Amino acid sequence: MPRHHALRALPGPSPALLKELEGVYRDLHANPELSMQEKRTSGIAAAWLRHYGYNVTEGVGGTGVVGLLHNGDGPTVLLRADMDALPIKESTGLAYASDRTGTDRFGQATSIAHACGHDMHIVWLMGATRILSENRGVWRGTVMAVFQPGEETGQGARAMIEGGMVKRFPKPDVCLGQHVMPLSAGQIGWHIGAMLSAGDSWEVTLFGRGAHGSMPQKSIDPVVMAASAVMRLQTVVSREVAMTDSAVVTVGTMQAGTNENIIPDRALLRLNVRTFKDEVRTRVLGAIKRILEAEAEASGAPKPPAFSVLSELPLTRNDAAATRKVVAALERRFGGERVNEVGSATASEDFGLFGTAWDVPSVFWVVGGIDPETYRKAEAAGKVDELPANHAPNFAPVIDPTLCTGVETMLAAASAWLAPGQPIP
Repeated sequence: MPRHHALRALPGPSPALLKELEGVYRDLHANPELSMQEKRTSGIAAAWLRHYGYNVTEGVGGTGVVGLLHNGDGPTVLLRADMDALPIKESTGLAYASDRTGTDRFGQATSIAHACGHDMHIVWLMGATRILSENRGVWRGTVMAVFQPGEETGQGARAMIEGGMVKRFPKPDVCLGQHVMPLSAGQIGWHIGAMLSAGDSWEVTLFGRGAHGSMPQKSIDPVVMAASAVMRLQTVVSREVAMTDSAVVTVGTMQAGTNENIIPDRALLRLNVRTFKDEVRTRVLGAIKRILEAEAEASGAPKPPAFSVLSELPLTRNDAAATRKVVAALERRFGGERVNEVGSATASEDFGLFGTAWDVPSVFWVVGGIDPETYRKAEAAGKVDELPANHAPNFAPVIDPTLCTGVETMLAAASAWLAPGQPIP
């Protein structure tokens, strides 16, 4: 028979490996760490990579880990997993639920939980890197495993890049990443173009004049100022964004005062914006600034509001040709019924910064994490939106089949680039 150079399929995770990864997952879930504080987590990732023959660099951008596995001539494939958890109290009721507490980036005491699924992302990449290491006869090239800190705050990818990542490591041919989402477990979703929205977070301080609660005439009340501004901000999307476009404006934090009979001298807002177009982003951010400044002036504030940027997450844009290549590999591995095109999601990511920094294509896809029977019942009842989703205190992906699926999707996508190790007779 003629010989051709097709990459033989990398094997999926064995039952023994899945059991080991599940143990790691439960440990990570019970011991989450906040953004840019992932010392224990990054140590686990680094030790795993070293054990399986990777050349490991720790401390990239703070707590980031990069592992390189050189295996002859061929493409370089970057595989990324984020590591950080959220400042939230878990309510899943799981036996391995987190009871951890810590201090967030604002210096506030908080509970900590892996309510976004990054713990699952970590073990997906751990499983894929081990299988790639143990099957080096099948492929040629270089695997770059990136365990990234600080995705939730938009700090991590930028910190790794500013830490010299582009200069210190080989240029990849493609950057690949994935995320667990509230789809039926075992299902895989993809989209060409804008996969995830851009995300901007601001902190705004409104200034007033403090006084005793019994003497409001002596004050300029920043609480009233903030409350009025928050209500007016709800009109930005409904009255300043075209119905053919989309945007989200969320005020997630509103803080003012310490006592019921003291009018404070300032109020603090933290807000978040999601958009899919640069021109819409510019319009929405401009409207927010205009409304807050106008409210301060209308209230007679002693000075204009102070604005600071908490994070800027870019649009996650999937390269068309590279995405088709990934989808073809996924369909070969899983069949067409499990691999489906999905719409753009309003979540945001900093994963795209890696591809931009190296000027190479990126592909980001999603993997379902909801128990299939639970999802089926919710779908039949028209209650899919009521299922726990990322960032909810009761969100945690079902381990089986989510764990196995995510390892296999990462292997399949990497295989679309890695060169064959041996010709198949």
